[in-house]
Amino acid sequence: MEFSLTGFSSQTNQDQSEYVKVLILGAGPAGLSAALYAARAELKPLILTGMALGGQASTTDLIENYPGFPEGVGGAELGELFQKQAERFGARFEYDSAVEVDLSQRPFRIKTYAKEFLAEALILAVGASPNHLNIPGEVELTGKGVSYCATCDGWFFKGKHVAVVGGGDSALEEALFLTRYAELVTIIHRRDTLRGGAILQNRVSNNPKIHIIWDTIVTKINGEKGVESLELKNVKDNLTSSFSTDGVFIFIGNKPNTDLFTGQIQMDERGYIVVNSRMETNIPGVFAAGEVSDSVFRQVITSAGMGAAAAIQAGRFLEHIEK
Repeated sequence: MEFSLTGFSSQTNQDQSEYVKVLILGAGPAGLSAALYAARAELKPLILTGMALGGQASTTDLIENYPGFPEGVGGAELGELFQKQAERFGARFEYDSAVEVDLSQRPFRIKTYAKEFLAEALILAVGASPNHLNIPGEVELTGKGVSYCATCDGWFFKGKHVAVVGGGDSALEEALFLTRYAELVTIIHRRDTLRGGAILQNRVSNNPKIHIIWDTIVTKINGEKGVESLELKNVKDNLTSSFSTDGVFIFIGNKPNTDLFTGQIQMDERGYIVVNSRMETNIPGVFAAGEVSDSVFRQVITSAGMGAAAAIQAGRFLEHIEK
């Protein structure tokens, strides 16, 4: 497969750019773990955090399956602990985002909103973003009852009725979290069985605040100033119905944040960056880790492990080219 390399429109010349050995894009579990390992290897990594520290994991109220925290740990708290540990060894964080990337030659050029960087090694850990239903009313009512983050918006639905679309781990975790505030949580799932883990399924089935509508999809979200109802369709008999609700939380998977690299790096048919077992991409010196290259596991611990591997391999790459 051949790839064309896009031009780089930055007007900043090389003398005005900041040079770094290792640049890490993204500060979720993969990026933060890469930061720690790169810092301990004295590579003085710079991490561009993007819009928020911690990635999607930071929006999770309680992470119960990360080793070392028998009582669980908040997603935001875990991200802060990662950051402090990496900074202790010399990692540097900047709250900025890449807007242009040129992978055509090394050092790689990365332009942000504020400045431009040149990097000898680049670790892409930009994660993934929630999928949308792409139905009428979704965009118009986002922030007005349509949400993709229960931890962010659950408080606004105290004593109300909300719907959760999806049937995987994320949907079940967020549905359980929403029961802290909502009077009733209805899971709408297009299949006749849930896909989440057994423990989560048991908790959902035993929670009196949670109801489930099976074999059903949402075709439209109605409301003027806020969400008022959903239009539903049963996938088995095609019968349609209206469902009254004060809000809808959508958890139907994720899309890798790879638009910035389109045409410059090898991706699979779904847009995930292709890596080998060493987190190497098809471009020497460019590594990828976490959900930007993982469509299977998508766990905090697997992303962290991939980030560590990417940083270790980046260090080996730099040792090789410096000889």
